[in-house]
Amino acid sequence: MKTVKRRTSSEIGAFFNSPEVHALKLQLCDMGRRLWSRAYVDGNGGNMAIRVGENLAVCTPTLVSKGFMKPEDMCLVDLEGNQLAGTKKRTSEILMHLQIMKRQARAVATVHCHPPHATAFAVAGVEPPTCMLPEIEVFIGKVPIAPYRTPGTPEMGKLVADLTDHHNTILMANHGVVSWSHLSLEDAYFKMEIIEAYCRTIVIAAQLGTALKTFSNSQLQELLKIKQTLGIPDPRHGLKEDELRRDDEWRPASIKSKSKE
Repeated sequence: MKTVKRRTSSEIGAFFNSPEVHALKLQLCDMGRRLWSRAYVDGNGGNMAIRVGENLAVCTPTLVSKGFMKPEDMCLVDLEGNQLAGTKKRTSEILMHLQIMKRQARAVATVHCHPPHATAFAVAGVEPPTCMLPEIEVFIGKVPIAPYRTPGTPEMGKLVADLTDHHNTILMANHGVVSWSHLSLEDAYFKMEIIEAYCRTIVIAAQLGTALKTFSNSQLQELLKIKQTLGIPDPRHGLKEDELRRDDEWRPASIKSKSKE
């Protein structure tokens, strides 16, 4: 969207109520219903944001179920977290979303929620293993864990944002998952479906009593080439085949939890 700096109150109101921004509010409502229907959020948990200018974002409100939001519930904030428009109060965790956007100029949308299987890995302090399904390698890749900090604090936002140079999906210790997209809100939401389905599959497969099969280094290299053409970050880009590490012989009981700082 075109950036207009130092808007007056009337200009802000006109922008916030414009057809273009209204369409984005409807997207937030739609994604909220998807999160709620998939049980990725409970109560009034979870939050989302869409960048609508160089220094502006539309975000979800606090204390409203994501499954029952209305366009008029949405809020307009600047990238410092100041609320500029909206009758309801902005989400209390907006600072994390905004720190991601400030760190990543390409980030157009962010989603935070609590999908049960992925969040279980975050609670256990166990990073999901890699190299087992093509979809997660191409669209997400390695998923790190940000150390726990009180939700909504600048410290929490910084710990997450510091990981976004190489990752688009991050587990938050003892909390949940956050993802960002350079394409759209729906793409950020897709990452939640992918990480949750992957973690659920791994937990089930680990109960079968045999070592889980992983891609070879050459097979993984082929997937990383596809990923790089899509412009998706991954710390493994540029590594040679013999430098890639795979999670062979993965077992939940054999993986030590990451220490929580």
